[in-house]
Amino acid sequence: MFINFSKEDKDKMLNEIQTFFYNERDEELSEFAAENVLEFIKEHIGPHFYNQAIKDAEDIMNQVMLSAEENLHALKKPIEK
Repeated sequence: MFINFSKEDKDKMLNEIQTFFYNERDEELSEFAAENVLEFIKEHIGPHFYNQAIKDAEDIMNQVMLSAEENLHALKKPIEK
């Protein structure tokens, strides 16, 4: 998955990965190793989160469109025959 993060965001993520490994596994991770973890997540785990986010956005859009359609129908004026 081709994603470009800003240097600030990437540095923050690398720091969070290193902190996680240190706190959870008592393991100090080099920046290079943290980058490998980040790349693995981007390539193999990230698409699952991305696809779910797209599905969630699609569900919300469908709800909004249904609501808008209902609101439009409520505005119709009755026509006497």
